Amino acid sequence: MKIGHGGNVRPPPPVALTIAGSDSGGGAGIQADLKTFQAFGVFGASAITAVTAQNTRGVFGIQTVGPELVARQIGAVVEDLEPAAAKTGMLADVAIIEAVISAVRAAGLAPLVVDPVMIATSGDRLLEKEAERAYRELYPLATVLTPNLQEAELLSGRPVGDLKQMCEAASALVDEGCSAVLIKGGHLAGEVVLDVLHDGQRWHLWRSERLGAGDAHGTGCTLSAAITAGLALGQRLFPAVDGALRYTREALRTAPALGRGHRPLNHWAPVS
Repeated sequence: MKIGHGGNVRPPPPVALTIAGSDSGGGAGIQADLKTFQAFGVFGASAITAVTAQNTRGVFGIQTVGPELVARQIGAVVEDLEPAAAKTGMLADVAIIEAVISAVRAAGLAPLVVDPVMIATSGDRLLEKEAERAYRELYPLATVLTPNLQEAELLSGRPVGDLKQMCEAASALVDEGCSAVLIKGGHLAGEVVLDVLHDGQRWHLWRSERLGAGDAHGTGCTLSAAITAGLALGQRLFPAVDGALRYTREALRTAPALGRGHRPLNHWAPVS
């Protein structure tokens, strides 16, 4: 317990852990996750899987962290800070994926949001191609998997270009062992953005107006971090996803004009 001003006792905030890569430009990855946790009033901890030389225009270099050190980071956070929820982002290669799976299992980390970061907004690949298959071992550990359309295609092995195909891919991924799948439709053509959540029994569909901020990056990291924060605060999956989508849309709508490429989101956006 912590003592506030005037002698008032207030409980410490819940802790959320992000296991992901560093974005030197500050718009995505670990940096976006920690900013999002802060916005939700959640204390953020991190295990860094890779360091990228990155800005709003692209990724210019990647150096992965040794898998043993990744596992030690997770273990150190879990042993002392006891995260109430965790998420994964960029995992880079097979060895890191395997290390994360072992560490998550050993720690019993749950709930766990798995954001399959494979390709950056700029088009740069952030995951070795041979590591795509290893991702399937994360499915049974995930509370929710949050692929965008391209990631859903890679993981499900089927085209994902409209609402029907989004639902088919979500069903296929649940059949492969995911507890729930949120497929993000931000890259669909048209003026309406569709997002689909399926937990094997129930379907939820969100329709929202396209904001015209297609030059932004870090939306997937921000959304998955916001879901993680909601779960850390004790929310069930649907309200956590709903609140995360509202926060991310506002952060996208008010994205600052920084850099010469895909601008970052406004992580000061209010949480509603």
